[in-house]
Amino acid sequence: MSLISGSYSSRSRPVLHGNLGAVSAAHPLAVAAGQEILVAGGSAVDAMIAAQAVLCVVSPDACGLGGDMFCLIHARGEAPLAVNGAGAAPMMMTRVSADGACAEGEGLLGTELMINLAAAQRRGGPRAYLHTAGVAVSDADGMTVSSLVSVFDDFGSCVFVPECGITLNNRAGGFTDGANAAGPGRIPVHTLAPAMVLTDRGTLALATPGADGQVQTLLQVMTGIFRDGLDLAEAVRKPRWRSEGGDVLIERSHPAQTDLARLGHRLRILDDGDVRFGAIVCAGDIDDAPIALSDWRRHTWSGVA
Repeated sequence: MSLISGSYSSRSRPVLHGNLGAVSAAHPLAVAAGQEILVAGGSAVDAMIAAQAVLCVVSPDACGLGGDMFCLIHARGEAPLAVNGAGAAPMMMTRVSADGACAEGEGLLGTELMINLAAAQRRGGPRAYLHTAGVAVSDADGMTVSSLVSVFDDFGSCVFVPECGITLNNRAGGFTDGANAAGPGRIPVHTLAPAMVLTDRGTLALATPGADGQVQTLLQVMTGIFRDGLDLAEAVRKPRWRSEGGDVLIERSHPAQTDLARLGHRLRILDDGDVRFGAIVCAGDIDDAPIALSDWRRHTWSGVA
């Protein structure tokens, strides 16, 4: 008998209702940190920072202070605020070679650093499924936060800065050419996509890892809620698909497999809960009260205070 069938085995999760606040995050210990801050009287932003700090410890391969951070903040009755924490390329970068390798600056330890962009991007294959961590929080005052932190690939650049105790990201691997070409102070195209929806009943914050699959996962969840009329828990639970490299990746229990194949899509059937289908964290200020919900996929969790 298998007592625990797998890390991502538990299915539909309930929507939790809090008094002081509610938090959803990529790891249960991050949720616990957010709850502690809410109980101590902290705001949704305070709880988000605490939860992300814990994620930097328990998931250093995915996120850290050397990574990028995107965040959306909404206080009840006010306009949403967006925080762009994307790191720019070094200002000492002096050239970009014709073969796509970024040149180095004298200020970087005085040593030339060559970057092979083609290798860094790993074109033709999937990347960065795991290396993003989300936190969504709402508090009793109606402040709601949606956030994502990422070092891009496994442990980012794998360059550790002992003076700071952090690992630097390798987001420069996202540079290509044209408008997305590398250069001093430039920021590459980004996949981080925390979301926030303002509804008649209040604010809903959602986020998920999954590289360019993030917007695909968010699209399916939002379509389920706002077009198909599903409740929040069911919209997060339902089977998902993902477009990747010309294929449509699809969870084994998805009911649309036959119809998609008939339309000519090339399907790759994967086990339900495969990491490529993301993992939603969700919190909100709904009917003037904080709520939270976590995906059953991966190790996401939620809690209230």
